[in-house]
Amino acid sequence: MIRLVGILIGLGFTFVVLLAFITGASTVIGQGYLTEETAEYAFHEEAHGPDGGFQFEGPFGTWDYTQLQRGYQVYKEVCSACHSLDYVAFRDLTDLGYSEAQAKAEAATWQVPGINPDTGEATSVPAAWTDYFPSPYPNDVAAAAANNNAIPPDLSLMAKARHDGSNYIYALLTGYQEPSAELLERFPDSAPGTGLYHNPYFANLNLAMAPPITADGQVTYADGTEATVEQMSADVAAFLTWTAEPTLVKRKAVGWAVLGFLFFATILAWFAKKQVWADVKPKRRKD
Repeated sequence: MIRLVGILIGLGFTFVVLLAFITGASTVIGQGYLTEETAEYAFHEEAHGPDGGFQFEGPFGTWDYTQLQRGYQVYKEVCSACHSLDYVAFRDLTDLGYSEAQAKAEAATWQVPGINPDTGEATSVPAAWTDYFPSPYPNDVAAAAANNNAIPPDLSLMAKARHDGSNYIYALLTGYQEPSAELLERFPDSAPGTGLYHNPYFANLNLAMAPPITADGQVTYADGTEATVEQMSADVAAFLTWTAEPTLVKRKAVGWAVLGFLFFATILAWFAKKQVWADVKPKRRKD
């Protein structure tokens, strides 16, 4: 009886999970995020990174701090017009190779909400290095009104929020194009509507964000690196990988140290076992 009740409870739990999954999927489709007609095309383009990949990739990857600083510059001069970095403080810039004085000076170039000490009215003041990066809009209503009714997402964790995030960001930034003739022929309704832009790396192929990086030289790098579209896209993708997981490289280093310790401890345990059981002879079985 108890076993039967357990089986029924398990079946009920499985049914609820399956129902929740089906309901969630139908809701997503109903919202137009991924239509049935274009589902097979939604991810037909595999996200890819720059030629040669990123330096932080792989088990022995490390940060390229000059690239991270260039990526910060791209974010500041291009992306920050629409996107926030709510979970990153200016003091965190010291992790990119900036000194404390440089981070404080950089923070002072940004404006954050403040209070006028003379009048008590709300105003904008230069940011302190303990402040977090400010949002470009006062609220979601203003953000939607300025972006074709689409609220630009915060970029702090974007590289972790998307599958293969670093490559996804790079592919998305460099992937704007006209829809293929094959796609339009098979699905005429998939053509981007007013205020939308086609990008095969985006989930439903068309997004409200206009191409943010449009031409070579859009940013003048402080270190003199040639600012091609591909270079700027790779740099900001690396920077957003750092904002999403600043301890990425340290975690890899700690992981290798732990593996080394476990390997050494395993060898010691094996020798200890041999020593402890050296004088013990196995008993013979009697047939």
